[in-house]
Amino acid sequence: MATDLHAPLGQNRRPPPRRRGGALTSGRLLAGLAVLVLLGGSAAVALMRPDGLLDAAPTALQQAKAPEAVTPAGPAKAQAKRADGIEHTTNPDGSTITKYTPRRQGLDGPAMIEVGPNGTQDPRMAATPNAALYEETADGRLPIIADNGTRPMDFYARPWSGARGTRIAIVVGGLGLSQTGTDRAIRTLDPAVTLALAASGNSLMRWTQDARRAGHEILLQVPMEPFDYPANDPGPRTLKVRAGGETNLANLHQAMGSITNYTGIMNFLGGRFLSSSAALEPVLREAGARGLLFLDDGTSAQSLTGRLAEALSVPHAFGDLVIDGALDRAAILKKLDELERIARRNGTAIGTASAFDETIDALADWMPEAEGRGIEFVGVSALTRDPAKEPLKSAATP
Repeated sequence: MATDLHAPLGQNRRPPPRRRGGALTSGRLLAGLAVLVLLGGSAAVALMRPDGLLDAAPTALQQAKAPEAVTPAGPAKAQAKRADGIEHTTNPDGSTITKYTPRRQGLDGPAMIEVGPNGTQDPRMAATPNAALYEETADGRLPIIADNGTRPMDFYARPWSGARGTRIAIVVGGLGLSQTGTDRAIRTLDPAVTLALAASGNSLMRWTQDARRAGHEILLQVPMEPFDYPANDPGPRTLKVRAGGETNLANLHQAMGSITNYTGIMNFLGGRFLSSSAALEPVLREAGARGLLFLDDGTSAQSLTGRLAEALSVPHAFGDLVIDGALDRAAILKKLDELERIARRNGTAIGTASAFDETIDALADWMPEAEGRGIEFVGVSALTRDPAKEPLKSAATP
């Protein structure tokens, strides 16, 4: 004790015992602050609403309320897939997801695309033939009526408004005979113009696809014997009066197989052939049986098309006016004005022409003006008389 009393203050003293846990250092202080920050952020996220605002603090009444039972989130529950390929999946929140899985089409399966008796072709598929509307033969793909009753003249027809206004159909023939002329006609003419491809032309399938993609309705122009044959020769495989039905049908089938996607056939010349009932009847009967229309260009006063077509219930139409008998712009425009007067008087009119440059230019200028006067241009199928659907008109048929 004496020694301790005389020792300098604070010297030679034993250090106090060290507390368990050590002193509060700066490192520990920083770690604690970090923990507080994390806890505070977690609490803020937990209280955050979907709109980005914080929920108000719960009241005493809310705190006293017994918490509702919470169903732990689990994987989505999927029901069994049904035979029709539909699967329903129920999520934990009660929402349902429906999944449709189309199956491969079989004989008893659903048809992915089905066209009714009066259906028309989707414009996006205009250049593609409908497999239900043709048969493979040695002469090529010949048109037929589908099992469900759809006819080529209906399916490949150009759609129109269905209104009862004044309607005109323009048919431009001779396509395929001149490559440059055919290309210009397809690119220049309004899509409402019906194009007739000559069976004796070249690259017909190419022109058919181009014309269909451009929106045109298509006819097949078949060469037929004129009165001055052979001085005036329509071309190879001409249908002739004395050739006989079997030979004429064989030539007709070769012409039919040269293109697809057409609504009917049209005569090229043929004044003598159209005036012979024995020669014309098998051709009209064949056209009707294959679901095609027959367009008579109206140039022969002795044509028996109307009488025979009515008797055979074959859809048919007649040209009212040839608009380019004279290859002069002024003359063609004058004929077009005359065609418009016929249409206003009768309600409808059909004009026929050839793919000459003068004709194409005149039509390109005149048609927009006529539309501005209330004329609707339609495909020739829209003006076709169908004896199977319409009663016989009282007026004399050409």
